[in-house]
Amino acid sequence: MTTPTPQPEGLSHVRADGTAHMVDVSGKQATTRQAVAEATLETTPEVVALITEANLPKGDALAVARIAGIMGAKQTSTLIPLCHPLPLSKVTVDFESDGGHVRVVAAVKTTALTGVEMEALTAASIAALTLYDMIKAVDKHAVINCTRVVSKSGGKSGDWTI
Repeated sequence: MTTPTPQPEGLSHVRADGTAHMVDVSGKQATTRQAVAEATLETTPEVVALITEANLPKGDALAVARIAGIMGAKQTSTLIPLCHPLPLSKVTVDFESDGGHVRVVAAVKTTALTGVEMEALTAASIAALTLYDMIKAVDKHAVINCTRVVSKSGGKSGDWTI
């Protein structure tokens, strides 16, 4: 067995030789951690009306996207190679519509050794992708943008909100 190579300063997932590794979080304290992420679907006001009225050819886009986002959060460690599998205690996916936009807001909570920012980002992304899939028959020019973490709490780095 070889001795682990130390990591370069500031790059926690890269060792000195440039190879990737999963960070050892075993020395951390398990704390309650939460993160909220968002993604925005840009389409037309007419399509937003179809979405909010559950009147799309594929059915109720918001219900399908909500379940897809929750499922995505639960699968994050299988999708993102260096993410730790986490015991999620809560995932919510909500939607806000305004004109030609639908904002997806995903909130994730756990008590674990590392944070849930990636799970929140995955939930928001998968929900937005599902909305896109549900509307592509009526708007082939829809765009998903502004996917980002908007707040987090817990852990060593503390709490923050944009």
